[in-house]
Parts: sequence; C-alpha cells; structure tokens
Amino acid sequence: MKLPIIAYGDPILKKRASEIVKNYPKLNEIIADMYETMYASKGVGLAAPQIGLSIRLFIADGTPFEEEEVKGFKQVFINPVIKEESGDLWKFNEGCLSIPNVREDVRRKEELYIEYYDQDWKLKKESYSGLAARIIQHEYDHIEGILFVDRISPLRKRLIKNRLMDISRGDVDVDYKMKFPLLKK
Repeated sequence: MKLPIIAYGDPILKKRASEIVKNYPKLNEIIADMYETMYASKGVGLAAPQIGLSIRLFIADGTPFEEEEVKGFKQVFINPVIKEESGDLWKFNEGCLSIPNVREDVRRKEELYIEYYDQDWKLKKESYSGLAARIIQHEYDHIEGILFVDRISPLRKRLIKNRLMDISRGDVDVDYKMKFPLLKK
C-alpha cells in the first residue's frame, strides 16, 4: 500500500527514532509498504519516520542511479548503528521525498562501517562507499532526527526558508501522496 510521505515541518522528522524488537507488529508489511511508497515516489531510500513511524528502520535501493557501484544495492536496515565514517568529505546534490523540489549540496564522508539487522533479523556488519554510503547516511540521519537541510550552511538555509515553509503548508507540486503538518483546513 502506498503511504503518504510526511512533509518537512512535522515534528516526527526531528525526533530520534526508537529501536524495535524482532516481533515488531506487521514489520514485513511495513517494509513492503515502504518499498511500494518509495518506488511510487521515485526515491532511492525511505526511513520509517517519513511514513509517520518513529522507529529505527530504513530501506534503500540504488538502482535508479546509473552508476555501476549501486546496481543491485537494495537493503533493509533495522536498528542500524554507523560505527565509523572515514575518507574524504565529498559534495553531492541531495534531495528528499519529505522536502520535494529542494536540492542542495551536502558534504559527507565517502565511506562508512555499519551494523544492522536485515529483514530476516540477521546481524550484518558491512562497509559501504560512494553513493551507497551516501544513501545510507541520508536515511540514517532521518532516524536520528536530522534532515539534509540541517547539513547546509545557515546562509543557504535562510535562502530556502520560504520554500521550506511552503512545503509545510502543502504549497508544493508533487506527484505522490504527502501529509503536510501546516496544511490549512
């Protein structure tokens, strides 16, 4: 089932999400709905807070990128913990389904080491680099209550402030379902 994406300005997007247990209710259904929602929205990642659940869960699928390094990169991350980030900082123009039609350059480390549970509750300890690492870092930020616009300069953020407020009010053109925190009734 396609779910509405929570828009910028909703407090759930700024809250650190809670860990979940193996028998979390309807987890497989939630994951399936998240994939359906992400694909319908043309995203490459989606975190549970973006669908209104403050839990430590996100999904990723790098297939839409043309780069060979992320072909076949599709994963569910449950209770993830980034243990280390390394390498040089590199800029990439990021966007977010919760902040439609806004893109900004964000600097992130090029490599990471992460521990998480997959959908079968198998503990994984893996290293990622490049775009895969970038997708993970962006989605991981969501479960930490951080948005990509929190990682841009104060000047850039002031310059896009009105656009962010418009998104909160629902004054944005998107082709997927969204839930806006300040939508006028």
